[in-house]
Amino acid sequence: MTPLTPTEADLQARLVELDALRQAIGRAVVGQADVVEQLLVALLAGGHVLLEGVPGLGKTLLVRTLGQALDLGFRRVQFTPDLMPSDLLGTELLEEDHGTGKRHFRFQEGPVFTQLLLADELNRTPPKTQAALLEAMAERTVSHAGVTRALPRPFFVLATQNPIEQAGTYPLPEAQLDRFLLHVSLGYPDADEEQAILARTTGSADAEVPRVMDAGAVLALQALVREIHVGDDLLAWITALVRATRPGEGAPDIVREYVRWGAGPRAGQSLVLAAKARALLQGRLGATRDDVAALLAPVLRHRLVLSFAAEAAQVDADAVIAGLLRALPAPVR
Repeated sequence: MTPLTPTEADLQARLVELDALRQAIGRAVVGQADVVEQLLVALLAGGHVLLEGVPGLGKTLLVRTLGQALDLGFRRVQFTPDLMPSDLLGTELLEEDHGTGKRHFRFQEGPVFTQLLLADELNRTPPKTQAALLEAMAERTVSHAGVTRALPRPFFVLATQNPIEQAGTYPLPEAQLDRFLLHVSLGYPDADEEQAILARTTGSADAEVPRVMDAGAVLALQALVREIHVGDDLLAWITALVRATRPGEGAPDIVREYVRWGAGPRAGQSLVLAAKARALLQGRLGATRDDVAALLAPVLRHRLVLSFAAEAAQVDADAVIAGLLRALPAPVR
Protein backbone atom coordinates (compact mmCIF):
# COMPACT_ATOMS: atom_id res chain seq x y z
CA MET A 1 0.00 0.00 0.00
CA THR A 2 1.37 3.41 -0.98
CA PRO A 3 1.99 5.57 2.09
CA LEU A 4 -0.17 8.66 2.35
CA THR A 5 1.47 11.99 1.75
CA PRO A 6 1.04 14.53 4.57
CA THR A 7 -1.63 16.36 2.59
CA GLU A 8 -3.60 13.18 1.94
CA ALA A 9 -3.25 12.11 5.57
CA ASP A 10 -4.55 15.48 6.70
CA LEU A 11 -7.43 15.18 4.25
CA GLN A 12 -8.42 11.77 5.61
CA ALA A 13 -8.40 13.10 9.18
CA ARG A 14 -10.56 16.07 8.21
CA LEU A 15 -13.02 13.84 6.35
CA VAL A 16 -13.73 11.98 9.58
CA GLU A 17 -14.63 15.31 11.21
CA LEU A 18 -16.82 16.34 8.27
CA ASP A 19 -18.70 13.03 8.31
CA ALA A 20 -19.32 13.46 12.04
CA LEU A 21 -20.59 16.99 11.37
CA ARG A 22 -23.06 15.78 8.74
CA GLN A 23 -24.34 13.08 11.09
CA ALA A 24 -24.73 15.59 13.93
CA ILE A 25 -26.79 17.92 11.73
CA GLY A 26 -28.88 14.98 10.55
CA ARG A 27 -29.96 14.26 14.14
CA ALA A 28 -32.03 17.47 14.17
CA VAL A 29 -32.62 18.28 10.50
CA VAL A 30 -34.63 15.98 8.25
CA GLY A 31 -33.58 15.81 4.59
CA GLN A 32 -32.30 18.97 2.86
CA ALA A 33 -29.06 17.16 1.96
CA ASP A 34 -28.23 19.56 -0.88
CA VAL A 35 -28.88 22.59 1.32
CA VAL A 36 -26.70 21.21 4.12
CA GLU A 37 -23.92 20.53 1.62
CA GLN A 38 -24.10 24.08 0.27
CA LEU A 39 -23.97 25.55 3.78
CA LEU A 40 -20.88 23.48 4.55
CA VAL A 41 -19.34 24.53 1.23
CA ALA A 42 -19.78 28.19 2.16
CA LEU A 43 -18.42 27.61 5.66
CA LEU A 44 -15.29 25.86 4.38
CA ALA A 45 -14.79 28.48 1.67
CA GLY A 46 -15.01 31.26 4.26
CA GLY A 47 -18.06 32.89 2.66
CA HIS A 48 -21.56 33.92 3.67
CA VAL A 49 -24.94 32.49 2.66
CA LEU A 50 -28.29 33.99 1.71
CA LEU A 51 -31.05 31.47 2.49
CA GLU A 52 -34.36 31.95 0.73
CA GLY A 53 -37.48 29.93 1.35
CA VAL A 54 -41.07 30.18 2.47
CA PRO A 55 -41.81 30.15 6.23
CA GLY A 56 -41.78 26.84 8.06
CA LEU A 57 -39.05 25.05 6.10
CA GLY A 58 -36.62 24.96 9.02
CA LYS A 59 -34.18 27.70 8.06
CA THR A 60 -33.65 28.82 11.65
CA LEU A 61 -33.42 25.23 12.94
CA LEU A 62 -30.81 24.42 10.31
CA VAL A 63 -28.59 27.36 11.25
CA ARG A 64 -28.98 26.81 15.00
CA THR A 65 -28.14 23.12 14.59
CA LEU A 66 -25.03 24.02 12.61
CA GLY A 67 -23.92 26.34 15.42
CA GLN A 68 -24.47 23.63 18.05
CA ALA A 69 -22.54 21.00 16.10
CA LEU A 70 -19.63 23.36 15.44
CA ASP A 71 -19.37 24.66 19.02
CA LEU A 72 -19.27 28.23 17.71
CA GLY A 73 -20.68 31.37 19.24
CA PHE A 74 -24.20 31.78 17.83
CA ARG A 75 -26.46 34.84 17.78
CA ARG A 76 -29.77 35.41 16.06
CA VAL A 77 -30.96 38.88 15.07
CA GLN A 78 -34.52 39.44 13.89
CA PHE A 79 -34.25 42.27 11.37
CA THR A 80 -37.17 44.68 11.61
CA PRO A 81 -37.95 48.11 10.11
CA ASP A 82 -36.94 49.86 13.36
CA LEU A 83 -33.61 48.02 13.84
CA MET A 84 -30.77 50.55 14.07
CA PRO A 85 -27.09 49.97 13.20
CA SER A 86 -26.16 50.35 16.87
CA ASP A 87 -28.56 47.52 17.74
CA LEU A 88 -26.45 45.29 15.51
CA LEU A 89 -22.91 46.60 15.93
CA GLY A 90 -22.95 47.90 19.49
CA THR A 91 -22.87 51.25 21.22
CA GLU A 92 -20.87 53.25 23.73
CA LEU A 93 -22.12 53.46 27.31
CA LEU A 94 -21.20 56.26 29.70
CA GLU A 95 -19.97 54.78 32.96
CA GLU A 96 -18.86 56.41 36.20
CA ASP A 97 -16.14 55.21 38.52
CA HIS A 98 -17.73 55.54 41.96
CA GLY A 99 -14.33 55.65 43.61
CA THR A 100 -12.89 58.58 41.67
CA GLY A 101 -16.05 60.08 40.25
CA LYS A 102 -14.54 60.03 36.76
CA ARG A 103 -16.67 59.17 33.77
CA HIS A 104 -15.62 57.22 30.72
CA PHE A 105 -17.14 55.55 27.68
CA ARG A 106 -17.19 51.77 27.37
CA PHE A 107 -18.05 50.03 24.11
CA GLN A 108 -20.82 47.47 24.51
CA GLU A 109 -20.47 44.89 21.74
CA GLY A 110 -23.56 44.13 19.68
CA PRO A 111 -24.75 40.71 18.50
CA VAL A 112 -22.54 40.90 15.38
CA PHE A 113 -19.57 40.05 17.63
CA THR A 114 -20.07 36.33 17.28
CA GLN A 115 -18.88 33.52 15.03
CA LEU A 116 -22.17 32.35 13.52
CA LEU A 117 -24.73 35.10 12.91
CA LEU A 118 -28.27 34.37 11.78
CA ALA A 119 -29.67 37.52 10.16
CA ASP A 120 -33.37 36.63 10.04
CA GLU A 121 -35.40 38.40 7.34
CA LEU A 122 -32.57 40.72 6.39
CA ASN A 123 -34.64 42.46 3.73
CA ARG A 124 -37.06 43.83 6.34
CA THR A 125 -34.55 46.34 7.74
CA PRO A 126 -33.71 49.75 6.17
CA PRO A 127 -30.64 50.22 3.94
CA LYS A 128 -28.74 52.03 6.71
CA THR A 129 -28.73 48.91 8.89
CA GLN A 130 -28.09 46.65 5.90
CA ALA A 131 -25.01 48.75 5.10
CA ALA A 132 -23.77 48.34 8.68
CA LEU A 133 -23.79 44.58 8.21
CA LEU A 134 -22.00 44.96 4.85
CA GLU A 135 -18.72 46.08 6.41
CA ALA A 136 -18.80 43.23 8.88
CA MET A 137 -19.38 40.73 6.07
CA ALA A 138 -16.77 42.20 3.74
CA GLU A 139 -13.99 43.22 6.12
CA ARG A 140 -14.82 41.11 9.19
CA THR A 141 -14.38 44.25 11.26
CA VAL A 142 -16.66 46.83 12.89
CA SER A 143 -15.85 50.55 12.88
CA HIS A 144 -17.37 52.68 15.63
CA ALA A 145 -16.35 56.11 16.93
CA GLY A 146 -13.12 56.02 14.92
CA VAL A 147 -12.04 52.63 16.27
CA THR A 148 -11.94 49.46 14.15
CA ARG A 149 -12.57 46.23 16.02
CA ALA A 150 -11.93 42.77 14.60
CA LEU A 151 -14.70 40.19 14.70
CA PRO A 152 -14.13 36.66 16.05
CA ARG A 153 -12.85 34.02 13.65
CA PRO A 154 -14.37 32.24 11.90
CA PHE A 155 -17.16 34.71 11.10
CA PHE A 156 -20.06 33.25 9.16
CA VAL A 157 -23.27 35.12 8.27
CA LEU A 158 -26.41 33.26 7.24
CA ALA A 159 -29.12 35.66 6.19
CA THR A 160 -32.69 34.62 5.42
CA GLN A 161 -35.41 36.26 3.40
CA ASN A 162 -38.96 35.32 2.53
CA PRO A 163 -39.62 35.29 -1.25
CA ILE A 164 -43.39 35.66 -0.85
CA GLU A 165 -44.03 38.72 1.31
CA GLN A 166 -42.54 41.76 -0.42
CA ALA A 167 -44.67 44.52 1.15
CA GLY A 168 -42.67 46.57 3.62
CA THR A 169 -39.32 45.10 2.58
CA TYR A 170 -36.12 46.73 1.39
CA PRO A 171 -34.51 44.80 -1.48
CA LEU A 172 -30.85 44.12 -0.78
CA PRO A 173 -28.54 46.31 -2.89
CA GLU A 174 -26.33 44.60 -5.48
CA ALA A 175 -23.19 45.49 -3.49
CA GLN A 176 -24.48 43.53 -0.50
CA LEU A 177 -25.84 40.63 -2.54
CA ASP A 178 -22.41 40.25 -4.13
CA ARG A 179 -20.90 39.70 -0.67
CA PHE A 180 -22.81 36.46 -0.26
CA LEU A 181 -20.84 33.51 -1.56
CA LEU A 182 -23.99 31.47 -2.19
CA HIS A 183 -27.70 32.10 -2.59
CA VAL A 184 -29.32 28.89 -1.35
CA SER A 185 -32.95 28.20 -2.20
CA LEU A 186 -34.92 25.92 0.13
CA GLY A 187 -37.73 23.90 -1.41
CA TYR A 188 -40.54 21.88 0.12
CA PRO A 189 -39.62 18.44 1.51
CA ASP A 190 -40.79 15.33 -0.29
CA ALA A 191 -43.54 13.12 1.17
CA ASP A 192 -41.22 10.81 3.14
CA GLU A 193 -39.24 13.71 4.60
CA GLU A 194 -42.39 15.59 5.57
CA GLN A 195 -43.75 12.51 7.35
CA ALA A 196 -40.44 12.14 9.20
CA ILE A 197 -40.61 15.82 10.21
CA LEU A 198 -44.11 15.30 11.64
CA ALA A 199 -43.00 12.26 13.61
CA ARG A 200 -39.87 13.92 14.97
CA THR A 201 -41.34 17.29 15.94
CA THR A 202 -44.56 16.12 17.60
CA GLY A 203 -43.05 13.64 20.03
CA SER A 204 -41.66 14.17 23.53
CA ALA A 205 -37.98 13.55 22.74
CA ASP A 206 -35.74 16.40 21.67
CA ALA A 207 -32.83 15.61 19.38
CA GLU A 208 -29.53 16.39 21.08
CA VAL A 209 -26.88 17.70 18.71
CA PRO A 210 -23.35 16.71 19.75
CA ARG A 211 -20.49 19.16 19.40
CA VAL A 212 -18.13 17.59 16.89
CA MET A 213 -15.90 20.46 15.76
CA ASP A 214 -14.52 23.68 17.23
CA ALA A 215 -13.37 26.99 15.77
CA GLY A 216 -9.79 25.80 15.36
CA ALA A 217 -10.88 22.83 13.26
CA VAL A 218 -13.03 25.07 11.05
CA LEU A 219 -10.11 27.45 10.46
CA ALA A 220 -7.85 24.49 9.62
CA LEU A 221 -10.40 23.25 7.08
CA GLN A 222 -10.67 26.71 5.53
CA ALA A 223 -6.89 26.77 5.13
CA LEU A 224 -6.96 23.29 3.57
CA VAL A 225 -9.56 24.41 1.01
CA ARG A 226 -7.05 26.91 -0.37
CA GLU A 227 -4.68 24.04 -1.15
CA ILE A 228 -7.19 22.10 -3.27
CA HIS A 229 -6.06 21.97 -6.90
CA VAL A 230 -7.96 23.60 -9.76
CA GLY A 231 -6.61 22.86 -13.23
CA ASP A 232 -6.02 25.48 -15.92
CA ASP A 233 -8.80 24.05 -18.11
CA LEU A 234 -11.27 24.34 -15.24
CA LEU A 235 -10.17 27.90 -14.48
CA ALA A 236 -10.61 28.81 -18.15
CA TRP A 237 -14.13 27.33 -18.14
CA ILE A 238 -15.08 29.21 -14.96
CA THR A 239 -13.79 32.45 -16.49
CA ALA A 240 -15.77 31.82 -19.68
CA LEU A 241 -18.95 31.06 -17.73
CA VAL A 242 -18.75 34.24 -15.67
CA ARG A 243 -17.90 36.43 -18.65
CA ALA A 244 -20.76 34.89 -20.63
CA THR A 245 -23.27 36.24 -18.09
CA ARG A 246 -22.59 39.77 -19.34
CA PRO A 247 -24.84 40.77 -22.23
CA GLY A 248 -23.03 41.93 -25.32
CA GLU A 249 -21.33 40.64 -28.40
CA GLY A 250 -20.50 36.96 -28.08
CA ALA A 251 -22.88 36.32 -25.17
CA PRO A 252 -25.31 33.38 -25.44
CA ASP A 253 -28.75 34.22 -26.84
CA ILE A 254 -30.50 33.61 -23.52
CA VAL A 255 -28.19 36.10 -21.80
CA ARG A 256 -28.62 38.81 -24.44
CA GLU A 257 -32.38 38.39 -24.27
CA TYR A 258 -33.00 38.16 -20.53
CA VAL A 259 -30.01 39.62 -18.61
CA ARG A 260 -29.55 43.33 -18.01
CA TRP A 261 -26.36 43.13 -15.89
CA GLY A 262 -24.10 40.12 -15.54
CA ALA A 263 -21.81 38.89 -12.78
CA GLY A 264 -18.56 40.59 -11.83
CA PRO A 265 -15.13 39.08 -11.17
CA ARG A 266 -16.07 38.22 -7.57
CA ALA A 267 -18.43 35.60 -8.98
CA GLY A 268 -15.48 33.78 -10.50
CA GLN A 269 -13.56 33.93 -7.23
CA SER A 270 -16.59 32.57 -5.38
CA LEU A 271 -17.09 29.76 -7.88
CA VAL A 272 -13.46 28.64 -7.62
CA LEU A 273 -13.52 28.63 -3.81
CA ALA A 274 -16.89 26.90 -3.67
CA ALA A 275 -15.71 24.20 -6.10
CA LYS A 276 -12.59 23.65 -3.97
CA ALA A 277 -14.69 23.35 -0.81
CA ARG A 278 -17.06 20.84 -2.43
CA ALA A 279 -14.11 18.76 -3.59
CA LEU A 280 -12.79 18.68 -0.01
CA LEU A 281 -16.22 17.70 1.32
CA GLN A 282 -16.23 14.74 -1.06
CA GLY A 283 -12.70 13.67 -0.18
CA ARG A 284 -10.86 14.89 -3.27
CA LEU A 285 -7.69 16.95 -3.58
CA GLY A 286 -8.77 18.50 -6.86
CA ALA A 287 -11.93 20.24 -8.07
CA THR A 288 -13.79 18.85 -11.07
CA ARG A 289 -16.32 19.98 -13.67
CA ASP A 290 -19.08 18.41 -11.58
CA ASP A 291 -18.21 20.69 -8.66
CA VAL A 292 -18.49 23.77 -10.86
CA ALA A 293 -21.75 22.64 -12.48
CA ALA A 294 -23.33 21.79 -9.09
CA LEU A 295 -22.52 25.20 -7.61
CA LEU A 296 -23.00 27.46 -10.63
CA ALA A 297 -26.62 28.33 -9.78
CA PRO A 298 -26.06 29.09 -6.05
CA VAL A 299 -23.07 31.27 -6.96
CA LEU A 300 -24.71 33.19 -9.82
CA ARG A 301 -28.46 33.41 -9.13
CA HIS A 302 -28.17 36.50 -6.90
CA ARG A 303 -25.57 38.17 -9.09
CA LEU A 304 -27.65 38.43 -12.28
CA VAL A 305 -29.93 41.41 -12.84
CA LEU A 306 -32.66 40.22 -15.21
CA SER A 307 -34.42 42.38 -17.78
CA PHE A 308 -38.09 43.28 -18.07
CA ALA A 309 -38.31 40.74 -20.89
CA ALA A 310 -37.37 37.99 -18.42
CA GLU A 311 -40.07 39.12 -16.01
CA ALA A 312 -42.66 39.23 -18.77
CA ALA A 313 -41.67 35.75 -19.98
CA GLN A 314 -41.48 34.44 -16.37
CA VAL A 315 -37.86 33.41 -16.86
CA ASP A 316 -35.89 33.29 -13.61
CA ALA A 317 -32.16 33.33 -12.94
CA ASP A 318 -31.97 29.54 -12.64
CA ALA A 319 -33.41 29.14 -16.15
CA VAL A 320 -30.81 31.57 -17.52
CA ILE A 321 -28.01 29.69 -15.74
CA ALA A 322 -29.25 26.36 -17.12
CA GLY A 323 -29.21 27.89 -20.61
CA LEU A 324 -25.70 29.17 -19.95
CA LEU A 325 -24.50 25.66 -19.13
CA ARG A 326 -26.03 24.35 -22.35
CA ALA A 327 -24.36 27.10 -24.38
CA LEU A 328 -20.94 26.61 -22.73
CA PRO A 329 -20.61 22.92 -21.90
CA ALA A 330 -17.78 21.68 -19.72
CA PRO A 331 -14.43 21.07 -21.45
CA VAL A 332 -13.77 17.53 -22.57
CA ARG A 333 -11.21 15.71 -20.46
